[in-house]
Amino acid sequence: MSSMPVFGPHERWRLTHLGRLLGHALRRFDERVLWLMAHSPQVPLALSNLAAREQVGAAIVHITRHLPLEGARLTELAHSAGMTKQAMADLVDQCEAWDLVRREPDPRDRRARRIVFTATGRDWLHAFERAVTQAEAEFRAAVGAPVAAVVALGLEAYAEGDARATTAAYNGRSRPRAP
Repeated sequence: MSSMPVFGPHERWRLTHLGRLLGHALRRFDERVLWLMAHSPQVPLALSNLAAREQVGAAIVHITRHLPLEGARLTELAHSAGMTKQAMADLVDQCEAWDLVRREPDPRDRRARRIVFTATGRDWLHAFERAVTQAEAEFRAAVGAPVAAVVALGLEAYAEGDARATTAAYNGRSRPRAP
């Protein structure tokens, strides 16, 4: 017998506050994307099987979201993902074992290494893009295009916050800060 906690009317805010809803929405969205990846004929078979067995998680998702096509140093990648260098190194090791990324010498500094996508990693990235596009279309269909547009604009504005300068610098773009 499973017992679910019972919250009184004065405690319901704990279940419905924005942070909790965002967390649930993110988990649902990521689960859908990974399900689509597990069933995509464009995903390399070994990775598709890992996704189908729910073995794909933070490693691939973080690398997929944060690694630029031209590659990045481990410290840059960790900073972009909001992780420690050690935690990112573990994720890179896992993705390297799955042939998604490789470490290669940094042309700007021979002592440094860059993390870059392999051909398999680029295939994964393209399939990830298709899955995200489909999951976003499903979201728009579920809530309606006007609501989806407002949600996207609101989340973008909220997520950027004061991080605009940092994000712009990392991506090589200069963007003015909002007052």
